Amino acid sequence: MLPPVRLSFEDHDRDLAGLTHVYPVVSRRARGVSIGINLNPNNACNFRCVYCQVPGLVHGKAPAIDLELLRRELDSFLAWVTEGDFMQTVVPEGSRRLNDLAFSGNGEPTSAERFDEIVELVGELMGAHGLLPATKLVLITNGSLARKPHVQRALDRFPALGGEVWFKLDSATAEGQARINGYRAGPEESRRNLAATCRRAATWLQTCAFAWKGEPPSEEEREAYLELLRWTRAEELPLEGVLLYGLARPSHQPEAPELSRLDPEWMEAWGQRIRGEGFEVRVSP
Repeated sequence: MLPPVRLSFEDHDRDLAGLTHVYPVVSRRARGVSIGINLNPNNACNFRCVYCQVPGLVHGKAPAIDLELLRRELDSFLAWVTEGDFMQTVVPEGSRRLNDLAFSGNGEPTSAERFDEIVELVGELMGAHGLLPATKLVLITNGSLARKPHVQRALDRFPALGGEVWFKLDSATAEGQARINGYRAGPEESRRNLAATCRRAATWLQTCAFAWKGEPPSEEEREAYLELLRWTRAEELPLEGVLLYGLARPSHQPEAPELSRLDPEWMEAWGQRIRGEGFEVRVSP
């Protein structure tokens, strides 16, 4: 199924397995193997993040998903992982652990119109291959569609699947969201979507920090972010914590030459400041 190569932290090629919807990665944040489920093979997303690694990114939503194709691909891939030689032949030593199945790919997964049915299908296959409850189901999302009925129905299934949501929030200001993510609905809308997500499934904020033209996020940006965290506590939202990560692979967006990684020391100091507000933080510089 795969060419004779080994996975690495640097290579998240979603064509590696030769499949439409399923691809494996070794994930820094998952700390093991993550099986990605790509519902956006058309490279369409309703965000345009400046650090996005998707080439040919276009504005739009997921295409109609052939559920039987997804079932066949995922069923056969899970059989290879659980019964075959996948770990020995493809995964480097030290990472030979299946951590999760993740809705992540070339666009916003919740834009798939049958996302609730897809979650049911994936949960069924996880059970059939004996992956529950040890293996998590993860949704990596920008959260912009969280209050849509089909997304809420899907999120309601996550607790039974040991699932969690990684909710993208790179900025808590209107200017920052427009500049970084091409998102113009504003931080109040983000708060409403975050609340809707937290109340249905275990939710982490997923935040990318990087330097733009050599400058790290401003003090204004960081204080707005901390204020949002304080708001979650005031609203009694059961936020799990923050996944704070840096740039790992080159962006395919026009802004790429202006972006650079921040020093690990800066990242850890920012993580410590967030911890000072009483939240768990996992830093992946």
